[in-house]
Amino acid sequence: MDQASLAHISAQLDSPNSKDRLLALASLRAVPAEDAVPLIKKVLYDEILPVRSMAVFALGVKQTEECYPILIKLLESDPDYGIRADAAGALGYLEDGRAFEPLVRAFYEDTEWLVRFSAAVSLGNLKDIRAREVLLKALESEETVLKQAAIAALGEINAVDTVDALLKFASSDDWLTRQRLAEALGCLDSEKSLSALRFLAKDEHSQVREAAALSIEKLELKRLSKEKAGDEMA
Repeated sequence: MDQASLAHISAQLDSPNSKDRLLALASLRAVPAEDAVPLIKKVLYDEILPVRSMAVFALGVKQTEECYPILIKLLESDPDYGIRADAAGALGYLEDGRAFEPLVRAFYEDTEWLVRFSAAVSLGNLKDIRAREVLLKALESEETVLKQAAIAALGEINAVDTVDALLKFASSDDWLTRQRLAEALGCLDSEKSLSALRFLAKDEHSQVREAAALSIEKLELKRLSKEKAGDEMA
């Protein structure tokens, strides 16, 4: 993007109208990260929360060396729990393994469920098997959305040995929880997963049935691929 366009975006970010600032942040999608991050930082502590929230999210998408320490600081010390949750989510987009410990601390120590939810989702995005114990703990939460995040994340990290712990959600009263389970089981290749998916494929809710059918197909294709690879090596 040329300097004139960047100057225009920069001027928009200085506008007293919050809508202009939001539009300016949205227009950064086409801007290279090295040019975008300095502009994002101009509104990182904006007085309008939606502007701050969008700026924090943008740091997860426009990745430079600056983004990680900024997001960690926001996660660990920002007084607004919504911003801490945004920072946790943005760290998941970065997929930086250094975020593992800070996200685990946020899950255990932050008192706001939204922050803990974002931390659980991002631990799944990191695809680090060390998150297993944290996510199993999250399954015990009273917050349904936190359970859903943990179910999905256990699939993301390929924690096959947690299938038994997940199967209790096959009879959940919440259809979205059952859908998350069906999606997660598609990542966890085991006979118990297939058996549970065949059960979920008959669910009363169409989206659960569709998710289960897709996961069954996914697991069967994976098994066929392994068999083919084995035959070729023989």
